[in-house]
Amino acid sequence: MSQIDLEQLLPHRAPMLLLDEVRVEAEVAYGKKRIRPEEFFLQGHFPGDPLVPGVILCEILAQSACALLSGRMDQNMIPFLAGLDGVRFRQPVRPGDLLETEVRIIKSKDPFYWAAGKGFVAGKLCLQAEFSFVLHSK
Repeated sequence: MSQIDLEQLLPHRAPMLLLDEVRVEAEVAYGKKRIRPEEFFLQGHFPGDPLVPGVILCEILAQSACALLSGRMDQNMIPFLAGLDGVRFRQPVRPGDLLETEVRIIKSKDPFYWAAGKGFVAGKLCLQAEFSFVLHSK
């Protein structure tokens, strides 16, 4: 999915649409986000040594997971992030990095979904988390 496709699925728009692309293969969503130096979330975090904030990394994982929910939603539904568990940050993510995500649904009980995800830069694990969603009617 391109950003145009993602806009059909997610309620997010720039600057909060945080994925460049995502693809789904065998029930796993693989997302990509190139971290550009001008990203809004790098301003002031931290001057002279910018790092992607952890909350933004979690949001990128969550947006990746939404690609897995696309077949379970109609146009009157929005996925809301409901919780985060077991979040671990292993390596910093910096401007110029290509963050690649890998997310899968691990449990569901409609309208709730639980997912597990990881984020990598150049093959190194940078973050991992489990999170939950609820599909909410608009």
